[in-house]
Amino acid sequence: MKMWIYEKKLEHPVCVTYPDVKFAKLVITQYGGPDGELSASLRYINQRYSMPTNKAKAVLTDIGTEEMAHMEIIAALVYKLTAGACPEDFEAAGWGGDNRLSIIMACFGQMQTAYPGRQSTLPV
Repeated sequence: MKMWIYEKKLEHPVCVTYPDVKFAKLVITQYGGPDGELSASLRYINQRYSMPTNKAKAVLTDIGTEEMAHMEIIAALVYKLTAGACPEDFEAAGWGGDNRLSIIMACFGQMQTAYPGRQSTLPV
């Protein structure tokens, strides 16, 4: 019995009519960071271990897996929004001079402690 069946297509197709590097900068914040899809998927998958019933564990596993599918959609959207963009386009959109570093920081650079009232660890 297979756990998942992976089909090489998105659940919700991403249609982009023209590249928009500035909008991609906004969208990519939903990939990583404290409120992004990566954080959400990890929270659900890790919380499943503290659930008292198998049904609750299964629900959190399903939700965490769905959040990972959202990551795939966001990644495809950012890829299409930045297709064909040159370094000047990224700089004009406010990504900074080194595009690779800017993308990494946009995805993973936000720390939970950077926001007032947030904790850097999950409550147990």
